[in-house]
Amino acid sequence: MEFGRRSTMQPHGDPYGNARSNLPVPATVKKSTHGHGRMSLAGPAMRAPYPIPPGTNPRQSLMRSHNINPLLQSASKPQNYGRTPMRSNNRRGSMWQGGSQGSAPPSSQSYAKDTRPLRDKSFQAKMRQDVGMFLMNTGFEVAPQMLQNITGKDFRAVFQHLIECLDPIWSFKVEQRFEEQFMQVLRAMKYPYIGQIDIKWLPTPAAMHSWPSLLGMLHWLVELCKAREHYMNSGHPTLQDPALIPDEFDDICHHLALAFDHHSRAYVDFLQGQDVFPEQEKILEERYARKDARVLADLEQLRERLVEIQTEWEQLKKSAPPFEELKKDNGSLRRDKLKFEEILRRFEERKHKWLRLVQDEKTELEYNLATLEKMHAEEQRLADIVKVQNLTPEEVLRMNTEHESLSRELESLKHKIAETSQVVVRLEVSLTRKVSDAEEALDQYTSLLSTLGLFPPLPPPLENVDLTIDLHSAAANPQGLLSGADIRKVVKPTLSRITEMKRTDHAEVESERIRVEDELDQLTLECETIEEEALEVMNKTNALNDQADELREAAQQEALVSNAEASRLERDLAAARTAAMANGVGVKSRLQALQIAYREQVEKVNRLKEDTVRAVIKNSSDIVAFKDEVSKQLQYLRDFAEAN
Repeated sequence: MEFGRRSTMQPHGDPYGNARSNLPVPATVKKSTHGHGRMSLAGPAMRAPYPIPPGTNPRQSLMRSHNINPLLQSASKPQNYGRTPMRSNNRRGSMWQGGSQGSAPPSSQSYAKDTRPLRDKSFQAKMRQDVGMFLMNTGFEVAPQMLQNITGKDFRAVFQHLIECLDPIWSFKVEQRFEEQFMQVLRAMKYPYIGQIDIKWLPTPAAMHSWPSLLGMLHWLVELCKAREHYMNSGHPTLQDPALIPDEFDDICHHLALAFDHHSRAYVDFLQGQDVFPEQEKILEERYARKDARVLADLEQLRERLVEIQTEWEQLKKSAPPFEELKKDNGSLRRDKLKFEEILRRFEERKHKWLRLVQDEKTELEYNLATLEKMHAEEQRLADIVKVQNLTPEEVLRMNTEHESLSRELESLKHKIAETSQVVVRLEVSLTRKVSDAEEALDQYTSLLSTLGLFPPLPPPLENVDLTIDLHSAAANPQGLLSGADIRKVVKPTLSRITEMKRTDHAEVESERIRVEDELDQLTLECETIEEEALEVMNKTNALNDQADELREAAQQEALVSNAEASRLERDLAAARTAAMANGVGVKSRLQALQIAYREQVEKVNRLKEDTVRAVIKNSSDIVAFKDEVSKQLQYLRDFAEAN
């Protein structure tokens, strides 16, 4: 079956309110939402008979009958359409004949007045252009001047073409006049200005008094065709086309479209005699399974994520809280921060020291260069003086000899200076190494102070002592190499004193530990002793309970014996009374004796009961007192252990 294109025909009224859209298209395009369970496609009684379609077109027109008379409604359905199939095809025919499409009763409704400027030439030209363009686009051959002076035949052809565009299944009856079908079609299309059209205009539609209204009607049909085409191609959910439904949807119209398609397919099988529809149900289930596939996949991923989060949460609950570890890390980071700040301070001092050394070397180099220039100037001056002097050969020889000796002395002095420079370089290298070793030793000393917690302020009575030492390798005075407290007079005695204090504290802690262990051992012995005493008292209590049980059993046995004796005496007394009554007054003395014996037995039984109750009460009081005493002793031991 094809559900993409439906007929646009509709009756004047829909008693079931099937309209579900406000789109500007004929309401007949919309499909019925009544698809629950097994139902007949014949619809309500207002529906018209379904015409027999040609063999090449399986689609049926949905145009409904205009029969308002309820007595004629049963005749509006085909005889074998929409009914449950039976074994016998013999059915009782209806006694009412269906009314023809042209015999609809006249409507009593009032028609609206057309407000369009139909007499306006420009508006008529625009309408002719719109109608002509639409006819050409839909494959209808239109002459250029046909719409200006149209004939009745051309008007009928154009009108039928537009109606076929709106409802391809609508059939114009050949045996019926066009004028009789014209108004019926306009009523089916719900043309709002039908009251302003007269069927007498149809033979000569191009008349001046009729053509504007007829042209406006054609233009309205063209606009309706355009709206229908736009709606059918829009893919709107109200089309209820299963092919247009996406894989994932939430619109109610999509659900209704699937439901309508399912019921339509199932009803076809139902008309063929089937009562179950597994194939249609399978198709519907597969379609909804495809709809829910992504949601189910997301749900499975969320479930896996939930399991992972729950596992992680259980691990976090089982693991120790990271607060203590973070506190330790924070403390170590704070100590490292102090150390790094101290190291940065030392490196800054060392940097300033080397900058001062470089500056001193530059100053000395500039001074030596100035001295060298002065010596070169003095040498030049002396050479000039020697040139201008008049010396004898002996003086020249003597001066050359002195010059050579002075040169040799100068060379020896230069050699000594070079050796001295090498020694100075070696000493500087050794000094640099010693300074590095001293700085490393000071860094190690500072780290030990930080580790032992000996940075100022120190605990009393050493709060005024500062054990930190700084090295100034650029100091000119050897006494100023180390800044801080004196090592021999302050640092070493203070460290020795701190060592003695620590040793004394350690000895005190050890003594206290030994004392606490001795006290703990004594308490343990006392607890064991008290436990043994409690065990003995419990044994005594159990023995007393056993004795009380034995006394209770003996009392019960004696009471039983006394009761038996009393019963026997009562029997004897009864026998005696009988004998006395039989034998006379001589038995009164024996009766009195038996009564006295009975009273003695009763008193004995009561006395034994009282003794048993007193013994049980005494034993219970002793047990309660013992338990209170044991509880006090255990509470005392617990308080003592918690206090120490």
